[in-house]
Amino acid sequence: MAVPQLTFEKLKSDVSEGIIDTVLVCIVDMQGRLMGKRFHAQSFIESGYKETHCCNYLLATDLEMETPDGYASTSWEAGYGDYIMQPDLSTLRYVPWLEGTAMILSDVLDHHTHESVPHAPRQILKKQIARLEKLGYSANMATELEFFLFKESLEELSESAFTKLTPVSAYNEDYHILQTTKEENVMRPIRNHLYQMGIPVEGTKGEAEAGQEELNIKYTEALSCADHHTIAKHAVKEIAWQNGQSATFLAKWDHNKIGSSSHVHQSLWKDGQPVFVDKNAKLGKSKIMDHYMAGLISYATDYTYFMAPYVNSYKRFAKGSFAPTKIVWSVDNRTAAFRLCGESTKGIRVECRVPGSDINPYLAQAAMLAAGIKGIEDKLDLPEAFTGDVYASSDSESIPNNLYKAISTLENSTMLKEAFGEDVIKHYVRCAEVEIEEFEKIVTDWEVKRGFERA
Repeated sequence: MAVPQLTFEKLKSDVSEGIIDTVLVCIVDMQGRLMGKRFHAQSFIESGYKETHCCNYLLATDLEMETPDGYASTSWEAGYGDYIMQPDLSTLRYVPWLEGTAMILSDVLDHHTHESVPHAPRQILKKQIARLEKLGYSANMATELEFFLFKESLEELSESAFTKLTPVSAYNEDYHILQTTKEENVMRPIRNHLYQMGIPVEGTKGEAEAGQEELNIKYTEALSCADHHTIAKHAVKEIAWQNGQSATFLAKWDHNKIGSSSHVHQSLWKDGQPVFVDKNAKLGKSKIMDHYMAGLISYATDYTYFMAPYVNSYKRFAKGSFAPTKIVWSVDNRTAAFRLCGESTKGIRVECRVPGSDINPYLAQAAMLAAGIKGIEDKLDLPEAFTGDVYASSDSESIPNNLYKAISTLENSTMLKEAFGEDVIKHYVRCAEVEIEEFEKIVTDWEVKRGFERA
């Protein structure tokens, strides 16, 4: 049974009754992770609910929490000052898997001006939603969260330098009921706890590899979709850890295994009605949908970085892997980058199959909305649908197949500079450069094994 939405007044009551004693006050960082503080609940309801502070390096760091140079927004020279974390009271939730705990998401404000920080992921998505609203539309989205579940705990994997990873199943478990029954010690509490905290979980299933899982959350408006995704990803990791196991959202954890994606379904609405629907048109799709999809396709290379933000991300784009390699759309065809789903029904939508499981959903969704908006504004024409095996096509444009190329297309994207702001794009170009710089310092196991004797 779902717990009612936690309001601020209900939180006050719960705190006075001793039901809640801890509030997680969180922001979303560039990598899509929850960062923040644990408040004593009484302190939160007295003052913390208005604002608290964090170091501004949280939006200028890498996965290792290092402080690389080259960011205009903050630096050692500038002294790494504060941001304001302003809790969004509409996001208050119980955290059922943690005793006596609630959670809230916060927006990030400049400490001096109290203006929104433009490169904060939640703000970037809000900006695109506002642009869409000016056109008279709202966006509904859903993300599919794929991840791998392992028998070992995070501590055990760390001690083995991540060399002894045992997937929770021994074979492909796509839609497999017997195998997923064996995993219910982790997957059942994931479903139930998320549902209890007000996240509209549809269900889970085995995916197309040993130990691979998929979590599906219902279609909803774009900002809530990103919030749900981020909280769910965090929950998967914590609940697996509580059960002595581990989960990874790496796009490709082993070159012999299928990668993990995060397909994004999307459609536009107006006055509560889907505007992608035109019953009298071919496939039942409207001209607005054509323009939106044309924008997604035309600018796909511009925003690839936000679909694939790490060096590892690009290992997933491989022929015959169900991950796309070519920038085309098709009707209900899982080899295409963009799949038209629900043709000739009120549920018609476009699924972008490019994003990996390692995305920051706020950035990925914002980038796709920006491209779709540009398609509508410029009334771009949608090319003909591709038919057949897209992997076999030699004529179609390819998705950038490494981070170097994605940085170049991001850095040169006039569309994204106009949509996000030039300084925001410079910020994320620097983020991508840092990822490459860190990678290039490392001697990999592959290099040693390949060349130790032979070189």
